[in-house]
Amino acid sequence: MAARIDSATPADRDRAVDALRACAILGVVLGHWLVTALVSEGGTLRTDSPLRALPWLAPVSWVFQTLAVFFLVGGHTATAGLASARARGVPYRRWLAARLARLWRPAAAMLALWTVVAALLLATGAEFTTVRTLVKLALSPLWFLLVFAGLTAATPLLTRLSPLWPLAVVLHVDLVRFGLGGPSWLGWVNVAAGWLVPYTLGAAWTRGELEGRRAGWALLAGGAAATAALVAGAGYPASMVGVPGAEVSNLNPPTLAAVAFGLAQCGGALLLRGPLRRAMRRRPVAWAGVAVANLSAMTVFLWHQTALMAATAAALPAGPLPGLHTRPDDLRWVAARLVWLPLFALGLVVCRSAFHGFESRRGRTERRGSTGSDSRVVRARRPAGAAAGGRPEPAGDGPEPVGKGPATAGEEVGRRA
Repeated sequence: MAARIDSATPADRDRAVDALRACAILGVVLGHWLVTALVSEGGTLRTDSPLRALPWLAPVSWVFQTLAVFFLVGGHTATAGLASARARGVPYRRWLAARLARLWRPAAAMLALWTVVAALLLATGAEFTTVRTLVKLALSPLWFLLVFAGLTAATPLLTRLSPLWPLAVVLHVDLVRFGLGGPSWLGWVNVAAGWLVPYTLGAAWTRGELEGRRAGWALLAGGAAATAALVAGAGYPASMVGVPGAEVSNLNPPTLAAVAFGLAQCGGALLLRGPLRRAMRRRPVAWAGVAVANLSAMTVFLWHQTALMAATAAALPAGPLPGLHTRPDDLRWVAARLVWLPLFALGLVVCRSAFHGFESRRGRTERRGSTGSDSRVVRARRPAGAAAGGRPEPAGDGPEPVGKGPATAGEEVGRRA
């Protein structure tokens, strides 16, 4: 299977893009599973984090808070896809509909399910605090979709925008908030401006402005130095994710420290393009894994917190279990949480099997809006004995098919929004 996928991949496909996207999703999932605790106390569940009691674990968030890389790749693929669509005469409306469909179909499925779950829990006497905790945690990934959808819709206006403009907005917002005592609500401007920085870096990648290694090193070194200065000298939190009870969160909304850290991450990602391209070409098994991960990227992102909660709830009858229901206030909890990760992964596999169809279903609008040089599909024939006559699944947001014949979900690779 791996050899089939490898041989069917177009020779000019940039496999590093798919690898970076897969790494970004994996980082988010593992990060949430490591720092999100559901504590059972007095018959109710509440969220907590080991970073609150063990702040010296903040470097964990530096490794797993990878959203900037996802926005970098998203900006690159969106601007490349839009340019290709324009060259082929595809209207902007169709291009946008194709991209957004792959975001909102799986999101709609999750919203529908959790609406039913919340109603059933309340109807059967569950504590409102518990239900609110579960729903808030389950739907927390949706903020990303809202921001990403907005940036995607604005792509025609962003193709030539320098990242320095949104970076300047973030700088001035934080200066007013923290330096001049401005209103806290002003920080929400950074939800758009902060993620515009890596998104427009992706557009610069498309324009060919970031091809040399000098740009990657400059971003990595400059971003890391700025982050260190802001944390050490300006009082920003060391954690790059939110910590319950903390006065300031670097992520909600994004601060200048989070954006500077994102610049360093983007620089590292740009430097890894060459090694990743070579690795993906030399190791068909690794490329096949990346291919499959990209097919389910949005499903995995949306349902990974549900998988964590399902595992936690399933084990409740056994009583408070370390690393699952207990307070995350010592290293024993951290060690126990590592043991539970395979159970979370199993729950995510179940969620992926149940809901991947909403991501892979190719609608009429998406077929008409298929786009882009970066939206090719890699296909291979079904292995002997596989069911015949299956409908090929789209990979990415409106791919152009390559080759003929039925394909399984694990035999297609496409761009993710």
